[in-house]
Amino acid sequence: MWFGIISLFPDMFEALNVGITGRAIKEQLLSLHFWNPRDFARDKHKSVDDHPYGGGPGMVMMAEPLQAAIHAAKKSAPAVPTVIYLSPQGRQFNQEAAVELAAKPAVVFVAGRYEGIDERIIEQEIDEEWSIGDYILTGGELAAMVMIDAAARLIPGTVGDQDSVAQDSLTTGFLKYPQYTRPENFAGSAVPEVLLSGHHKQIERWRLKQSLGKTWLKRPDLLSKKRLNDEASALLAEFIEEFLHSGQK
Repeated sequence: MWFGIISLFPDMFEALNVGITGRAIKEQLLSLHFWNPRDFARDKHKSVDDHPYGGGPGMVMMAEPLQAAIHAAKKSAPAVPTVIYLSPQGRQFNQEAAVELAAKPAVVFVAGRYEGIDERIIEQEIDEEWSIGDYILTGGELAAMVMIDAAARLIPGTVGDQDSVAQDSLTTGFLKYPQYTRPENFAGSAVPEVLLSGHHKQIERWRLKQSLGKTWLKRPDLLSKKRLNDEASALLAEFIEEFLHSGQK
């Protein structure tokens, strides 16, 4: 998958050269290419920002260097890219959006800084605006890295066991069931017996029940978006009854 990145601080993306994304880059499943707007600035000071018209605090990234960088990135892309601006005004990024992103042949991320970018760039060059949450970052680089990381895991061959991707939290629309590993007993708490039984159907049923229950407890908004089948409805009802009977908070 090809990503072009427009950023004043491309060195920040070195963080993606480790772990799963690092292996994907090394194996050429994922490629990152960078364009710094400063390299396209016309004046000797390499200016990329200026005071906003109409006054107000802070600085705004200038249109000319940004447009030139975007055009250079689009020209280098192996296919017509989707140009994405990272912005708190954008559509909220989630797992469903990560699937959409991973399906695109090429993407150009525009990482803003300061008080944002000249509106004319958004109007003329940006295809989509995305946000990773309702909070303000110092720039779009971290948001771009989050989106790249989420999409990279969905590229076949990036994760060694693709079944683990299919069973991730939110991939199914629910939170993931609890996970345990050795030792069997830890700090007075034992691994649930069903996981030691070797009975795969019972384990699968327990995991679905726990997944539904965790979602009910922690993210009921996700449940409201799903239509449960009879089995899932029964398992959730069973979980809720057991939870209320236990007196847990």
